[in-house]
Amino acid sequence: MGKFANLKDANEFFSVINSCKGDVYLVSDNGDIRINLKSAISQYVGLMNILNDENIKDLYLETDNEKDMRILENYMNNLQ
Repeated sequence: MGKFANLKDANEFFSVINSCKGDVYLVSDNGDIRINLKSAISQYVGLMNILNDENIKDLYLETDNEKDMRILENYMNNLQ
């Protein structure tokens, strides 16, 4: 599970998400939020609401595919 942080370019981020072979989920640290980021509706409605909620501190990325996680980790590491 990779920690989600420092997102600056949503279009680039979603391009990376869409290039993944399996599903990619944005999950809260306590597990009460789990959004499939491969869904266009989740991308444009749900994600923006979550990112604007100050009560949500830690979000993580989960994938169904180990190769997808490596792609996402590389992308997120390059943002720092």
